Amino acid sequence: MTVRVLLADDQALLREAFGTLLDTAADLTVVGEAGDGAEAVRLTRELRPDVVVMDIRMPDVDGLTATAEICADPDLRDTRILVLTTYETDEHVAQALRAGASGFIGKGVGAEDLRHAVRTVAAGDTLLSPTATRSVVARFLATPADALPHRPEQLEVLTPREREMVAMVATGLSNHEIAERTFLSPFTVRAHVQRAMTKLHARDRAQLVVIAYRTGLVRATPDDGRTDESNAVPGSDLP
Repeated sequence: MTVRVLLADDQALLREAFGTLLDTAADLTVVGEAGDGAEAVRLTRELRPDVVVMDIRMPDVDGLTATAEICADPDLRDTRILVLTTYETDEHVAQALRAGASGFIGKGVGAEDLRHAVRTVAAGDTLLSPTATRSVVARFLATPADALPHRPEQLEVLTPREREMVAMVATGLSNHEIAERTFLSPFTVRAHVQRAMTKLHARDRAQLVVIAYRTGLVRATPDDGRTDESNAVPGSDLP
């Protein structure tokens, strides 16, 4: 299956360069380009790409605002946002995830890393390393300043095994790593994660991470922002 990509960046030369890098892959194709956030939203609604590669700093409507607007539109539920920016600050990563982005990478990545990032996000996975998940997501999404209230009851729809999967996803583990820890097959792990996403109305794994912190399923230690897994895997003794 070919992944359809929309590029949103205010620099035409960068759009051309990224477009060339992506189009060289047989399974990726660039279907459109936007020079600002407003145009990115308009073209996303018009073209329905699988992935929008979104810059943050653009004139008029910035990339974070555009990301939030796209992710809030139920008609665009199948479109994923990959934030690609030179501004790789912790707060930008947190803001991008809160807006609904599925991934966050810097513009200094290599060609194959960029192609891999697009494929990863298109598949519904989160493009955040375990380190980024622990240090950034824990530090910023678990703070009292979060816009959404603390809602542990949101997890009541999950089975104990699904809660366990969500907690492990929130610590930055891949499906294969979770499978190794739980002695399940990666296919079974993926099925549990997908069911949890459906029940929680999460677009992707990034939103599962957000929910895990906001519901208190996992939490950050106060000293260095690392994940406290002491209560992170309820039901881990289940068969």
